Amino acid sequence: MSTVSLLRKSARVAAIASTLLSAALPLAVAAPAAAHPSSAVEVIFARGTNDAPGLGGPGQAFADALTSRLGGRTERTYGVNYPASYDFLTAADGANDSAARSSTLANTCPSTRIVLGGYSQGAAVVDMLAGVPPLGDKVGDVGSAPPLAGSLVPQVAAVAVFGNPAAKFGKPLTSSVFGGRAIDLCKDGDPICSPGRNPLAHRDYVSAGLTDQAANFVAGIV
Repeated sequence: MSTVSLLRKSARVAAIASTLLSAALPLAVAAPAAAHPSSAVEVIFARGTNDAPGLGGPGQAFADALTSRLGGRTERTYGVNYPASYDFLTAADGANDSAARSSTLANTCPSTRIVLGGYSQGAAVVDMLAGVPPLGDKVGDVGSAPPLAGSLVPQVAAVAVFGNPAAKFGKPLTSSVFGGRAIDLCKDGDPICSPGRNPLAHRDYVSAGLTDQAANFVAGIV
């Protein structure tokens, strides 16, 4: 047999062997991306003025306390995206962002129990969602945002706020559309949510145990 014939025969044998080997090996198929699972509970929390980005101090303490009371159920948190600056008119941005997040959850994770929360200016964000003027009737609708859509209100399982400005004007969230699902906590002497004159009280919600108190209340609902 000529050298050329031998080379052709060797090439055919190699091709057949390669085909058989390929057939014997499983095909490498990229695994589909796993869908992001829904959590049992999601805390949507608006931080206070100049508080740490994300949930802020009281918000993180509340979320952590709630996690330990959920009996192993999953919890996810969402820090409301808004400036939380001394330009209080931008609190409306927080209300709009909270409403958008609530709508997304209701559509994509209908079984997730939504918990709205806020501290100080962040509590005013929640006031807007409840249709409550954060500063009573003194400023009308200036800097406010539309209330949460009526179809979304039942999707909110619980509400927890701290140092709420509207409470100072006799309009706590417990008397809003959220009613018995809400806990509106004001530290004794806090001038933001009461006639008190102790500004240090406004920074005392975590160490005073009020974030734990709120977590107990919410855990009993969700």
